[in-house]
Amino acid sequence: MEQQPAKSGVILPFLLVTLIWSSTWIVIRDQLSAVPPSWSVSYRFLVAGFAMVLFALARRVPLRLPPKGIAFAALLGLAQFVLNFNFVYRAEHYLTSGVVATVYAMLLIPNSILSWIAFRQPVSRAFIAGSAIAIAGIALLLVKEYRAAEIASDAVLLGVALSIAGLFSASAANVMQGMWIARRLPMVAVLSWAMLIGGAMDAAYAWITVGPPVMEWRAAYVMGILWLGIAGSVVTFPLYFQLIQRIGAARAAYSSVLIPVIAMLISTVAEGYRWTALSIAGAALAILGMIIALRAKKN
Repeated sequence: MEQQPAKSGVILPFLLVTLIWSSTWIVIRDQLSAVPPSWSVSYRFLVAGFAMVLFALARRVPLRLPPKGIAFAALLGLAQFVLNFNFVYRAEHYLTSGVVATVYAMLLIPNSILSWIAFRQPVSRAFIAGSAIAIAGIALLLVKEYRAAEIASDAVLLGVALSIAGLFSASAANVMQGMWIARRLPMVAVLSWAMLIGGAMDAAYAWITVGPPVMEWRAAYVMGILWLGIAGSVVTFPLYFQLIQRIGAARAAYSSVLIPVIAMLISTVAEGYRWTALSIAGAALAILGMIIALRAKKN
C-alpha cells in the first residue's frame, strides 16, 4: 500500500518537469525579437530569483547562507543561469528549438566526463557505446540542418558551437551539485541566491555589451518571460532536484530523452520543421543511444 503514494510522488513531478521543459525551447525562440538575448536572459532569472525568494519565505526556508555558501551559489549562477542560457538563446538564433533541445539531450555525456574528472566516477563500456550512438544521431540531425539551412552554412556551425558550449556550462552546474557543500546547504536558498546573482550578472553583461535595458511590451513576450521565469525555473528546478533525491540522477535523466522528442514535435507544428529520412534516422539514433547510455549509467 505504501508504493502507490511513492509512485505518484515521482510520476507527477517527472511529467511536470518533462512537459514544462519541453515547452520552454519554443518560448525561448519567441524571445529572440526586439530585445537583445542578454536582456531576455536577465529578465527571466531576475523574475525567477524573486519568485524563488517568495517560495522560500512561504516554505519558511532560511535564506541566510555562510560566505562559502554565497560564493558557491554565485558560481552555480554563473554556470547555470549566465553562461548556459546566454549560449542557448544565441544558439536558437541559428538552429530550430527542437534541434537545440536534442543537442541538450546529451547532457549526461559531459556530466559523466566531468564527474570522472572531479570525482573519479567510473564510466562503463556500454555507456560509451550508447553515447557514441547518440552522438551519431545528433550528427545526422545537424547534417540535415546544415543542408537545409536558409542561412549561411557557417551560421549553422556557429549555432552548433554555441549549443555545445551551453551544454558544457549546464554540465558544470550539474556536477557542482554533487559537491559536499551543495549537500549541506538548503537547496531552495541556494537556488534563490544563484538565480538572483545570476540575473544580476546577466544584466551587467547585457548593459556592458548592448547598452541600457530594452523591453518589448508585446503580450506574448511578457508572458514568455513569466512562463520561463516561474514555470520553467522556479517550478521545475526544485522538482527535478527532488526527483534526483528520490530516484537517483540516472533515472531522473530519462526526462532528457523525452524532452527533445516533445520539443521536436512542437517545433514541427510551430516552426514548420520538415522531417526527412536523415532527420528521422538521426532522432531515432539519438534517442536509442541515450536510452542505452542511461541504462548503463543506472547499472
